[in-house]
Amino acid sequence: MNTEEYLCEQWPLLRERLQGKRLLGEDGGSLSLRIPGAQAMWFGTAIDEAPRRISWQDLKPSNGALLSHVEIYVARRDVSAITIGGGVYGRSLADFGGVLPQVFDEQARHLGRMGPAVNVARDISRSLSEGGNVVLVHGLPVCLGMTATRMALNAELFEKCAKAYVLAVASGATVKSLPWIVPYVANGRLRKDTQRATQRLQQGLLPEETKGY
Repeated sequence: MNTEEYLCEQWPLLRERLQGKRLLGEDGGSLSLRIPGAQAMWFGTAIDEAPRRISWQDLKPSNGALLSHVEIYVARRDVSAITIGGGVYGRSLADFGGVLPQVFDEQARHLGRMGPAVNVARDISRSLSEGGNVVLVHGLPVCLGMTATRMALNAELFEKCAKAYVLAVASGATVKSLPWIVPYVANGRLRKDTQRATQRLQQGLLPEETKGY
């Protein structure tokens, strides 16, 4: 089995995992896996049982969610997997500024700095330019990962952090960001991970899973 076939088989398992945790949203949910060495991806919506192989050159401006996935893959050469949809609390973040500040250690390490929410696909690359792995697009959480597994973990982590943040802010509590040194170190490690992932994908290989903190 080659890499492309492997990813095709992984897609339904990943969709089932995200659906089981209600992280693909009620409407507009989608999931894709980049095919290394090709300008293509396995793509499907939350209700699809199997993905479609989509070539980026074949897309038209009216292709909505597909364009968002492609914009991210073009802008972020380290990303291998994307999900759009999110959970209840991730979507609720749109009512509280649309940005989750770095308030948790694990969040800073794996999600990085969250860019501003956007409403058009062409603005996604700018919002992700600082290396963050999550952004709100049209009010829906978009979670990225250097691997399929990391993307699923990031989606779960984001929903958990968003829940704590939204509930705290909604109750009137003051939420403090981490001391500057923590994001500085954590984001630095994340950048090193993205560099290694980019190198692997440029070689037509799947990135390796991150190890430890």
